This record gives sequence, C-alpha cells and structure tokens, in this order.
Amino acid sequence: MKTIYYYPLLIVLLISFSCQEKRVEDNLAADIVHLIPMPNKIKVGQDSLDISSGLKLNFKELNPEVKNDLSAYLKSTALNLSDCGVEASFSLNNSNYADSLDESYKIFVNGNGIKIWAVSEAGLFYAIQTLIQLTEHNSDKLPFIEIEDSPRFAYRGMHLDVSRHFFSPDFLKKQIDLMAHYKLNRFHWHLTDGPGWRIEIKKYPELTNIAAWRTHSLWKEWWTSGRKYTNEGDTNAYGGYYTQEEAKELVEYAAKRHVTIIPEIEMPGHSEEVLAVYPQLSCNGKPYTSSELCIGNEETFVVLENVLDEIMDIFPSKFIHIGGDEASKEHWKKCPKCQERIKNENLKDEAELQSYLIRRIEKYLHSKGRELIGWDEILEGGLEKSATVMNWRDEKIGIEAAQSGHKVIMTPGKYTYFNSYQSSPEKEPEAMGGFLPLENVYAFDPLPDSLSANDIENIWGVQACLWTEYIPTEEHAEYMLYPRILAFAEVAWTNPENKSWDSFKYRVNRSIPILQQKGYNTFTLSKDPAIYMSNDSLNKAVAITLTSEISPVEIRYTTDGSAVTSESQLYENPIFVKDSAKLNAQLFRDGTPLGDVLEKRIDYHRAIGKKIEYLNPYNRYYPANGKNSLIDGLYGGFSHGDGFWQGFIGAPFDVIIDLGATDMLRHIRINFLHNANAEIWLPKEITIALSSEREGDFESIATFNNSIASDKAGTFLKSFEWNGSQQARFIRITATINPVVRGWVFADEIVVW
Repeated sequence: MKTIYYYPLLIVLLISFSCQEKRVEDNLAADIVHLIPMPNKIKVGQDSLDISSGLKLNFKELNPEVKNDLSAYLKSTALNLSDCGVEASFSLNNSNYADSLDESYKIFVNGNGIKIWAVSEAGLFYAIQTLIQLTEHNSDKLPFIEIEDSPRFAYRGMHLDVSRHFFSPDFLKKQIDLMAHYKLNRFHWHLTDGPGWRIEIKKYPELTNIAAWRTHSLWKEWWTSGRKYTNEGDTNAYGGYYTQEEAKELVEYAAKRHVTIIPEIEMPGHSEEVLAVYPQLSCNGKPYTSSELCIGNEETFVVLENVLDEIMDIFPSKFIHIGGDEASKEHWKKCPKCQERIKNENLKDEAELQSYLIRRIEKYLHSKGRELIGWDEILEGGLEKSATVMNWRDEKIGIEAAQSGHKVIMTPGKYTYFNSYQSSPEKEPEAMGGFLPLENVYAFDPLPDSLSANDIENIWGVQACLWTEYIPTEEHAEYMLYPRILAFAEVAWTNPENKSWDSFKYRVNRSIPILQQKGYNTFTLSKDPAIYMSNDSLNKAVAITLTSEISPVEIRYTTDGSAVTSESQLYENPIFVKDSAKLNAQLFRDGTPLGDVLEKRIDYHRAIGKKIEYLNPYNRYYPANGKNSLIDGLYGGFSHGDGFWQGFIGAPFDVIIDLGATDMLRHIRINFLHNANAEIWLPKEITIALSSEREGDFESIATFNNSIASDKAGTFLKSFEWNGSQQARFIRITATINPVVRGWVFADEIVVW
C-alpha cells in the first residue's frame, strides 16, 4: 500500500533552491572553469585567450630566490612553457612575503595575457595550481577570467597511517603533489603505532631493527595471530621504516609545495611495539602484555624526550602530534609506580595521570619552541589551553574544546575517515567499516551556528584521515583517497555560500579521468542511487530524496515494488510517503541502466510520534537523533555513525513502546547492524512481547535466535519481523548481547503496523 504526495511547501523550497543554484552558477561559472576547490570570488567574461603557443613566464617583479623556486617547480608541471608564448606575469604585493601567512591570490586573464598577484609565496603557488587546472580542461584556450581567492581555514590537512601498512617515500611524494594541487597544506604523518614503528631513532635502534617488523604482512592476520614482532631480514618479516635522511628529504620536498609535515609519535597508548623491545617502560616490565607506557617510571620520560629530540631535528614543524588516544588505564590502576605518581603529584585518578604525561611532554616541547597536538582524549583529566585538540570523536567534543579556549582541528570520523566504505560494502574491498560516500564528505561543515565569533577563531582547520588496517597496498590507498579528498579540499578552502553539491558533482566527474591520466588509482564513483530520508511530521509523511554521484545521469523509480525501466517515473522532486512504499530506483544514461537497483521499504508507521521508554540507555556517543530515533521512520545506512543508528553496549537492548491506545497489531519489525571490524554484532536473541497494560505481564509473541557468526566479515543490515494479529497497546523488544563476544548492538528503527 502506498500514497505519494507533493506539497506546495516543497515547491517553494525548490524555487528558492533553484534561484540559489542559478546564483552559484552565475557567480562561480562552475560549468566553465571546473576548478576544485572552487575559488571564493570568480567572474568569467565572454571571450577567451588563445594559449596554444604556450606560456611565457615573466618573473621580473620577483626576487631571484622566489624566481628560481617557481621556475623549477613550473618546469615539473604539465604547463606548456614557451619563450614565444602568451605572457604570464607573477608579482608579490608584500615586501614581507616570506613571513606572511596570507595565502590569498588574484588571477586576471584577458587579451593582454595572464597576471597573477599574491601576498606570499604560498599564494603564488596556489594561483599556479588554479592556472594548471584551467589548462587541464582546455590546453588551447583560457576564458577571460578574474579570480580573487583565499582559504576558509588555515589548517587544511591530510593524515596517513603508515604503521598498519608501510608505504614508500616515492608514494608519499606522489600524494603530497596532489595534496598541494588541491591546496591542502598539512600532512599529518602517523609514524608510530602498535603494528610498526616507522621512523629511525638513532639512540634506540631496536625501534627499527625489531619494532618496525612484524610476522604477517596483512594487519588483520597479524592482529589475530599473537601480534608479534621479528628481526629485520627474518623470513616473512613485513614492515619498513624511513631513515632520518629520507624523512628530511620528504620534509624538504613537501615544503617546496607549501605542505608542512606534522609527525605523530604515539603516547602513552598505542605503544605495544615500543614495549616489545623496551619492556622496562611498561608497568609490569614484560613485553606483549600492554599497549600503554608506564607513567610512574621516570625512564619513560627520558626515552620520550630523547625520541622527541631526534624527531624535532628531522621535522621543523612548529607542531608535534603526540597521539594521546584510546589509552587503557587498567595497568596504571595496578602499577605501584603509577599509583605513587598519582599520590605524589596530588592527582585525582588515572585520567589525571595521563594528563600529567601530556602536560609534562607539552612543557618539554615548549622548551624547544614547539607546540603540542593530540587526539581529543587529551582533554580527559584536564589540559592546558595552549594544547591543540584534534577532534575525531563526536563533533560536540571539538566544539566544546573551542568554546573553552583550545585551538581545534576538526576531523570527526563520520565525515573525514576515508577508511570507511565509499559504496555498498558488498561491492567494495574489505574496509574498517562505516559508510562515507562522496556526498557525505562534501556535506561536512565544521562550524555550527552555535559558535560565537570568538569560538570560530579557535577552529584552526579541518583534516581528512586514512587509517590503513585494511589497506595493504599503495593502489588501494589511492582508491580510498580519491576522489573523496577532492570533496574534502573544497570543504577546507571554499566558503559554504560558494559551495554547491550539484556543481561539485559536475566538476569531480570531469576530474577523475585527469587523475587517472596522471597515474592515480581512483574510485570511479558509485553507479547506484543514494537515498536520504527525513520525517515530515507536519504532513505525517517520510520525505525521500534520491541522488547520484554520477553526472550527468537520470534516476528512474517506482514505489509499488515493480521493476524499474527507462520509461519509469523520472526523479525530479522529493517523494513523500504517507503510509508504506516499496521503492525501487536505478540510474540511467541514454536509456541504458547503470549499476544495480536500489530497493527500499519505506514506512510512515503507527509508532511514529508515540512514546518510547528505554529500560537500558543508549550510549551517549551514539544517540542518533535522541529518544525517538527508533520510532521516527528513518533508517540507517552502512555506517553506524551516520546519525540514524543508536548504539548500545553492556546491558541488553530493552525498550517499551506505548501506542497510546489498545489496537490490533499485525506487523512489527526491527533492524540491527553487523560490522565485525568495529565490534558491532547482531544480537544473540531478540524477543517481541505485547501487553495492554504497562505494568501488566508481557506476552512473548516472537523469539528470534540469531545464527550468524559474530566474526562474519563485512557490513550488513538484518531485519527481524513478526506478522500476525493481536490486540495490544505496549510493545516490548529485548535483544541480548552475545555473551561470548563483548561488543556493540546498533538498532535503527522499530516499525509497527
């Protein structure tokens, strides 16, 4: 049964959206220039400049050092340079350009040639990237154009984990090239973690002789096989490390492209590789028993300071990342040295003990003229305002840190963790879990309306992260990075009012072939439609929006479960469902179907808007949309962090729905998520029970025993449903956690008819 409605309010919204889109297209001329990230001010003329003879560079207004640097760089690009070509002149409008942090630039293209102005060398460099992109789409002509541009955020970062899997220096240079091309300026290099230490420390050679090498090449196999390290050169030893000279060379290479490399040395957790070769730094003095450094041991600080001394000699970055995340405090609770440290320093607990380490390391960095960055767990137990917080968990943590005076880098996993699936998991290589398609990356806005002007100043920037547990090859890493990093680059650079998903989608579809021509192994975008739902409580309907990463393309659909053809309804406006619909949707180009059919059951069911009681609470980090999330008509996707899945851990899932009156019930269904890599399991047993009174006895009407193994690979959804006929007002659903494997239960909707 289905009912589809279109409302006048929607028409008003669409008219407004259309006007906005026209303004964006007129102002940014996205259909002509194809730039990523889109400049913040651009004007395109009616004529064009013939550059088929090449470009003649004019550096007369630059000093010799800048001239030489730019000239050498330009010769390495694909620009057609010629002494007989059209003149391209470069100038710096600031005598103190070497110290300037201003990354703005201007480009004028007209009948007289090309003129580029900037305040700093970085600005000139970014102007060149814009010029290169203009020529990539048409090497013979440039439109007459005026661009005045500057970035939204000062910190525009990309993080790469080389501990789980090692990548060559040449590969890193290749990624830095593309980072710089899309105007990203910080490379966060995750050099140390349990699966391998990756940077030469001359004072502690065992870190690279042993801790850089493990017994299995694949992280997953190593993780489930004892997690042992081995000697460099041993049979089947997997790993690698960067010599200090290699790291210095990479730092210099990146600096010439205005990318600062920020090294990360993990502490006090994620340090099992260190403790395997220097077990005296653990709480019990034994290898392979802990991941956390002993904070009560003074030798720990001697080693950390010695390591940091060599790191600071390699990396001139003002900021050093010290990790600080996911440290278990159990060993500290049992360690006499740690407990003595807590007592002697008048610390409250183990959280403050970790803060003691963070503060002490920060003080040491300050003594060397450096600053500290850490993951947002460094806030636990107290933190000096001078420390910079990298927010990876709930965005609220980062916002609160900014409001309390910390400099913050926003990198929330649900928008920026590129180790998540970017298309349907069954079609993609195994990933850590989660679901982060291109459109979700592009939708990220790290500045909520709740921030004051002063707080906004504390949001230093944004960062995308690639964790490599399930990414063993360089080709796979590029597949996960591109084109999502292009969407992220526009988030980092372009002001929100100048962004448009439709415009970006058009541009990114034309950028992917160029990246492939350059030798990058990109994902080629999903050929399946994506669905977004919202609850229209005013009209008591579920609103359905269909989108596609592919452009141009048509979306065809049916709502009665029938097959989709090239003659089916063309999707143009959101669809409203007032009761139930069986949606089928597919992409078409020139009458030919692309990809698979999206199949989705939509219900504006009887429990929506009713009362729900949680006998055991949901986890505060995975609240979805709050108390009514399980009865709002909205379904989660493949990512447990998408805002629609509610997470439960510890106690059994146990909820009661009050329908407000006794009525005949015929169908009850609940959805759960499975993702073994994220320790999310389907419940062991699910029971549906009914009652006419809240305090009365509940009669069990259905019990489901889940037979799917908890370690089953992949990410998928499973529904458990009852069909019958019975009078009731109250519905109680319980779901027990697998007693053998401790983990999470995630639910997204309880459908009642």
